[in-house]
Amino acid sequence: MSIRTGPLPYTETTLGATKTSGSVDREGALAAFRAEGCGAARSWSNGAGDRYGSHDHGFHKVLFCLEGSIVFHTDEGDVALSRGDRLDLPPGTTHAATVGPTGCSCIEAERP
Repeated sequence: MSIRTGPLPYTETTLGATKTSGSVDREGALAAFRAEGCGAARSWSNGAGDRYGSHDHGFHKVLFCLEGSIVFHTDEGDVALSRGDRLDLPPGTTHAATVGPTGCSCIEAERP
């Protein structure tokens, strides 16, 4: 089940995962982390087609896609992110990921 609300940027919820479409850059992501009391930010990037196996975290993950694209695979369905999009994953949300055809660069932090 997917729910889309409001005009762009919109929020799309696939049960455990919440995607917010937008045009956030690195500075905007860092500002969001500070405003939400998140822990230290961690940046990472991967090449086209790279994959992450299924796993979960014991914390709420907030992630922004800064360049390229990536698809997160959850038990409830896929969530595609592109430049500027945000993904929230509550603790215990099982997910895997596949990087898009041009690679991706992301930044993430733990939210209390």
